[in-house]
Amino acid sequence: MDLTILYRGPLASCDYDCPYCPFAKRRDSPGQLRADRAALERFAAWASRPTDDRLSVLFTPWGEGLVRSWYRRTLTELSHLPHLRRVAIQTNLSCRTDWLADADPEKLALWCTYHPGQTPYDRFLTKARELARLGIRFSVGVVGLDEHLEPARRLRAELPAHVYLWINAAEGHTYTDEEAARWTDLDPLFPYSRHPHRSAGLPCRTGESVISVDGAGTVRRCHFVPAELGNLYDGSYRRALAPRACPLAVCDCHIGYVHLETLPLYDVFAGGVLERVPAPAPTPAISLSPTGST
Repeated sequence: MDLTILYRGPLASCDYDCPYCPFAKRRDSPGQLRADRAALERFAAWASRPTDDRLSVLFTPWGEGLVRSWYRRTLTELSHLPHLRRVAIQTNLSCRTDWLADADPEKLALWCTYHPGQTPYDRFLTKARELARLGIRFSVGVVGLDEHLEPARRLRAELPAHVYLWINAAEGHTYTDEEAARWTDLDPLFPYSRHPHRSAGLPCRTGESVISVDGAGTVRRCHFVPAELGNLYDGSYRRALAPRACPLAVCDCHIGYVHLETLPLYDVFAGGVLERVPAPAPTPAISLSPTGST
């Protein structure tokens, strides 16, 4: 079985204070941090067991995981497992980057978000360039707010050309065509984020080849549908895996709608669905004359 797992443990603390995030500057108590560490270590032990399954794992913590040693260690260890196709995490990139030298760059990837006003621009850019130097697969994104437009333009101009810069539509924000065009100039895929996607009754890979797992091991089809499919650790979830339609009216988050079968995003992001890295554009075919001239 090829199985993609979206893991979200109890961690909810973050070192940033973004006004558009409900978890900004939230602090977990020492007990909550211990519980998150124990939950992650339990999940890592499960993912490390010998299996014929091929696993891909995306960590999507409410807070910032990579400032915690247990997330850095877990990603490094999982990246070396033969049955792990990809292991990735969403991060604000506030952590140091030296730990990545011990990871397998063929398997570990980062989904990075730049938050203007929360970190000096040059510090973020330096870390992004270090990821490129280390050969780490990563994307960089910005929330599409007016005040972020100029920093996003600067970032696009100064990031390595091969690094994809994505733009997320701000939650609850409606974009005029003129506004959307400005963001699309930076991210040609922004139209997928601009409007929520109608999903009710449409086929989705979640619940079949993609599952969401919380710190207790409870399995759901995705982060946005609360119905439980079983538990990861007793194996009960496997009996529930099956093709199924989405029960929600709309899906407005990339980590959800990327799995809709009615959208072409598995082709757009082929090989990079978890870390939000699009497949390279195909090279145009060149027709040769019988003499070998073009």
